[in-house]
Amino acid sequence: MAGKEPLLSALKGAVLQLREGGGPCTDTSPHLVSLCQRLESILRKGLRQPAWGFRRRDYWHWLEQLPAGTSGSIQRAGGCERTRTAQGRGRFFLRLALQGKVLAVAVRELAQTPGLLEFYDPESSILGSEDLREGLGEPGWVAGAELGFGHTPRYVEGRVFVTKVLPKSQAEVDEVVLAGDILDEINGCSLRYAHSGQAGAILQKLKGQPLIFRLLRWRWHDGQVYEPLLPYLKVLKEKEPHFQLQHSPQRRGEGEPRQLQGGRLLYNLQYLGRTSVGTYGGKEVLQQAIPAVLEGHSAVREVLLDVKESEVLVQEKASSKLLCRHPYPTISCVGRCTWSSRIFAFCVASSPESPDGSTFDCLVFASSSEQECEEIIERIGLLDNDFILRNSF
Repeated sequence: MAGKEPLLSALKGAVLQLREGGGPCTDTSPHLVSLCQRLESILRKGLRQPAWGFRRRDYWHWLEQLPAGTSGSIQRAGGCERTRTAQGRGRFFLRLALQGKVLAVAVRELAQTPGLLEFYDPESSILGSEDLREGLGEPGWVAGAELGFGHTPRYVEGRVFVTKVLPKSQAEVDEVVLAGDILDEINGCSLRYAHSGQAGAILQKLKGQPLIFRLLRWRWHDGQVYEPLLPYLKVLKEKEPHFQLQHSPQRRGEGEPRQLQGGRLLYNLQYLGRTSVGTYGGKEVLQQAIPAVLEGHSAVREVLLDVKESEVLVQEKASSKLLCRHPYPTISCVGRCTWSSRIFAFCVASSPESPDGSTFDCLVFASSSEQECEEIIERIGLLDNDFILRNSF
């Protein structure tokens, strides 16, 4: 079972440590060396060595035999004059592959090339085992798709199962996908009869674009398991002994009171103030605008924020008086500050009808938690992709 392979467990731990550091990963990231060492151990485990005294094999020797179009990282590593050994070229490839998020592409090509699979003993290796290879064949854990469908979806007889919805992921924010559901299509690309890694490959090609998923729900209208899925779920349970069907979304801030109005969820926030930022409303202005508002020491007001389908409304909590409304086309950016995970802001066009061009104001708020702050930013940022520039600084 993939979940019982110590090297894969250690690799997942190294990935989590790297992510916990926050910010971009660079050559100086403290856990990067550990991650690369574990990757190299996985690539070498069970690697068959030739008989009769031929040169000793390393994982680079199958990488360099992959088709020319598989990854430019392979060509760069092979053509680098400063790396003269198989080990050096393999390590250079790993660095390039992590940067370019293409390691899964190489693993998938290996899986589809019987001649190269012979490099590995199917009994003692990870890459030679179909089940264990799935832990590397799906690029989500390395590529950072950030959708939150677990570290690797499970492929069961051509079906792609969501095995876990990760905390703070977009899947959790949307509260739509449940563990046990099947990814049937991504942007019209069918995933029926999918092979290992296919979902990740599609997501890589669509990176940065809006995504539309078609799901097959595990839960039928009566609350029971949809009967045609029972055979698949039985196999999934055998592959993932700890897998559990998810019965409801993992709602953020459970136990915290949420304000409802007309059946809609409203956010209890503190409105910290507003400042003019001039004629440019890009995300870069937030870095100066948020401190400017905080240093102004305006009176803090308790407000309710309603993120609607076409606009954002802000009303006074005590009186329910509407303070402002901003349609999405007038919102130019949204983001939070790094020194306080609960403070966020968005810029709005304050004079959109002006013949000389719009001027922009920045509105600053404080939420009750980091999770709520991220949730609001995600919701505003996703509801109108043509006008919102989501970012943080």
